[in-house]
Amino acid sequence: MTSPDPSVINIEWHGDALVVIASGAVENLSWDIVEHAADIVLDPIRQQKAPLVVFDMTQVSYFGSVFMALLIRCHKLVKTSGGVMVLCGVHNLTRELLHITALDTLWAIYDSREDALEAIGA
Repeated sequence: MTSPDPSVINIEWHGDALVVIASGAVENLSWDIVEHAADIVLDPIRQQKAPLVVFDMTQVSYFGSVFMALLIRCHKLVKTSGGVMVLCGVHNLTRELLHITALDTLWAIYDSREDALEAIGA
């Protein structure tokens, strides 16, 4: 299953885990586009009893408040559903942003998608 606009976000299933692949286009997301992206990501999460979600950030150098809001929305839904959300492939600028905002305390961050999937048991 992929999003209608793969230039922004794609999703893939790896066993029971949902992998959200963010492209560099998320660096300039606007609020109207993020709602569409949120639907693409949140709908499959809502259908899982205890969702396992990996955000693959390999293609993202940095992001702003719009994408940050999407990450937080996903986190809240995953957490209230008893699931786990992690990040992988986070570049240095993005890591710094996550550290400054203390969001790196919410999500484990892994170097690779494989490491993230293994860590969540997928």
